[in-house]
Amino acid sequence: MEKKPVRVTDLTLRDGHQSLFATRMKTEDMLPIADMMDSIGFYSMEVWGGATFDVMTRFLNEDPWERVRLLKERMPNTKFQMLLRGQNLVGYRNYADDVVEAFVEKSCEVGIDIFRVFDALNDERNFIAAFRAIKKCGRHIQGAISYSLTEKRLGGPIFNIDYYISKAKKIEDMGADSLCIKDMAGIISPYDAYELVSRLKEVLSIPVHLHTHYTSGMASMSLLKAIEAGADGIDTCLAPFALRSSHSAGEPFVIALKGTPYDPGLDIEKMSEAGKYLEEIIPVKLQSFADGTRYSVIDTGVLMHQIPGGMISNLVGQLKQARALHRLTEVYGEIPRTRQDMGFPPLVTPTSQIVGVQAVFNVIAGRYSMISNEVKDYFFGLYGRPPAPVNEEIRAKALKGYHNGTTPIDVRPGDILEPEMQKAAEALKGISEDMGDILTYALYPMTGLEFLKKKYGVEETKGK
Repeated sequence: MEKKPVRVTDLTLRDGHQSLFATRMKTEDMLPIADMMDSIGFYSMEVWGGATFDVMTRFLNEDPWERVRLLKERMPNTKFQMLLRGQNLVGYRNYADDVVEAFVEKSCEVGIDIFRVFDALNDERNFIAAFRAIKKCGRHIQGAISYSLTEKRLGGPIFNIDYYISKAKKIEDMGADSLCIKDMAGIISPYDAYELVSRLKEVLSIPVHLHTHYTSGMASMSLLKAIEAGADGIDTCLAPFALRSSHSAGEPFVIALKGTPYDPGLDIEKMSEAGKYLEEIIPVKLQSFADGTRYSVIDTGVLMHQIPGGMISNLVGQLKQARALHRLTEVYGEIPRTRQDMGFPPLVTPTSQIVGVQAVFNVIAGRYSMISNEVKDYFFGLYGRPPAPVNEEIRAKALKGYHNGTTPIDVRPGDILEPEMQKAAEALKGISEDMGDILTYALYPMTGLEFLKKKYGVEETKGK
């Protein structure tokens, strides 16, 4: 067979610790192994995006822009990758186009080479501004499709092969340089992965990448079948940051693929050495953030309820706050009904939070007796177009008295959003004129401002 080394993207420094340790790994704990990681031979390393930006400013008191700069100095040979939520960027709502453009430009400036861009509703219109900005900066666009199901396996009236093929072709036509199947809940089964990748390779001319979490226990099997079907790339983590709700470990793939046409040629000795360092810091720095509620490495429940691990932890936290943790089973039963009412959105940030919060409200207060502002925005169309029709009766109830009106929009959400960057710059007058800081405020006006005040000692100055 012709040699076709699989591209391995390492997620240790972003999705690995986000999935296992609530994104709490600090930059100072990444730097000691940065040189070593750079010489392993990864195709790319995901070091940013997702929840990183929010957690760094809210909990770690670190500047997210500085992390990329510092890592880039020590890892000049490996492409840096980030996860971008389309028009949501790294936040929880759609931002105006000027924010998207400025964010992408600043990200490129600090060292991001590959942007994995997804939309929680798979509404490709929410890619337009981000794709345009990335292309303008001459960086790699990896368009992603959020993998979701309504059945136990691939198929049914919504999330079937034709759905994914259609979305993939649109993403390629929009200018993507590669395509990623983004399976955030770890629910793609091995033979479905084989069939889906095979079909995608038949119709696309761009590389195909598979991202799947280990939550259900199927990830390594599914990645191997995807490779056999022609997948160009896979995502893994170093072993200490792998498995559970994270990803497959990369080390076993180095040996499993050795001597085959797919051999990625990674340095397993250096992977092992970096892994030893991670083993040392976990008990000291990260263990307190880990999920210790079960012995099993896999969550068999996700095979039935298909709820991503991060969403479950949010539900547990919410129910604890309401002193209603004993009703978690009821919430599990309500989530599919709420999701159906909302047109079957894939359960990924921010739709996982939107559906989850509303499901909790429905259980505790009665169905739609309380409706969150985000659900109202969703039904109005501010997040985009759902994969399937919504429940018209519930939508009418949600939009009754809604401040934007009762008639939902059907245009790209970005088309109706007013520019935001000038207002953000004005709000930071006297604190900072740095573009990174302005973007931090634009994304998170409350928590971002608190971080920036600490960064520049504004409160201390006012108190003198």
